Amino acid sequence: MLLFTACSDKKKQQATVQMKSDAKYTCPMHPQILEDHPGNCPICGMTLVKKSGQASEGSGISLNTVLQPVNSTVISTVTAITPEQREIATTISAQGYLDFDARMFNNIASQYSGRIEKLYIKYAFQEIHAGERIFDIYSPDIVTAQQDLIYLVKNSPAETGLINAAKQKLLLLGMTNTQVSQIMQNGKAFYSLPVYSPYEGHVHDMPHSQMGGASKDQPSTDFANNLPLSIKEGMYVEKGQNLFNIVNPHMLWAIIKITSSSVLDIALHQPVSISLTDQPGRVLRGEVNFIEPVLEDGDKTTSIRVYLDNMDHKLKVNSLVSAEIQTGVTGGLWVPLSAITDLGRTHIIWLKQGPVYHAHQVSTGITNGDEIQVVKGLTATDSLASNAQYLTDSESFTKTKGDE
Repeated sequence: MLLFTACSDKKKQQATVQMKSDAKYTCPMHPQILEDHPGNCPICGMTLVKKSGQASEGSGISLNTVLQPVNSTVISTVTAITPEQREIATTISAQGYLDFDARMFNNIASQYSGRIEKLYIKYAFQEIHAGERIFDIYSPDIVTAQQDLIYLVKNSPAETGLINAAKQKLLLLGMTNTQVSQIMQNGKAFYSLPVYSPYEGHVHDMPHSQMGGASKDQPSTDFANNLPLSIKEGMYVEKGQNLFNIVNPHMLWAIIKITSSSVLDIALHQPVSISLTDQPGRVLRGEVNFIEPVLEDGDKTTSIRVYLDNMDHKLKVNSLVSAEIQTGVTGGLWVPLSAITDLGRTHIIWLKQGPVYHAHQVSTGITNGDEIQVVKGLTATDSLASNAQYLTDSESFTKTKGDE
């Protein structure tokens, strides 16, 4: 009995050894490789797996799976992810530049016809303040009106009606109450009348045809250059003629160019973040204050304006800026851009089913940074490859289930 049992155990051990020696191992990518022991593929280095019908020792991969065409199915250990269901802020990126705020423009016009005797501002961008003397002017009309008042005060002091009319005429011509009172007290006319600025800001030149200024063939002086003004001492000016443009630099516009495809997403009061190319790290906050109702010739873009505070005078006109305009929020499934492969007319992802990835067609929505919205063909519980391009065979056509 003991001898029979020992022989039986020996036969079982021999059968087990024979079963192990008969086991065949193959490469998932190169099925022509057959080995009787585990190891690595001599061609690609992948781990060998047991052939179909044998114990896989936890691999879970059948030969039928391995032999599927690589343009629709891939066996890989690439990282798998799941889509994220959430709402994100959608933005539009655009470029633009800084410009003067036209609401801060104020013109100084001559209130008299005459000759400029003395000019106290000499160059563009010269800073002036309200009440500052800017030029003296000799005006024959003003001198005559002053002499009429002086004559009435001296010779007809009882004619208060005529005197008040003469005073009112000088006030309407632009003289101040202080100047009129001084004329009546001293009995002397101002032959060179001082003119004061009612505004505060920087002086910009005004084009004047009679001063050799702007024309179609000769453009006006570029106020971006710190050049002498067109107005000179000794020049004759007409009543009502604009002499200077005073710009308050405390407010600027950011002019942002919006492409025609993005115009419909722009609305008033949307938040805007502005980055300055000449001041890295500085971000200005504002909102869409104005949308121009026309497309510009040539580039067919629409401009929007963002009003900016420049009290510290650190913002420079014509500086280039980059803007991020927040247009709202959009919900849906979001995946990294790397998880989508663009085949032209279609987009595919690689869905994970066990150890295998299958090509699957999806429909995409908007792109936000390095993420893209998937609107069709994917659920929140699906698992997909994080890098779709890595799994795509560059030497064949990728096919989905319906051979799309």
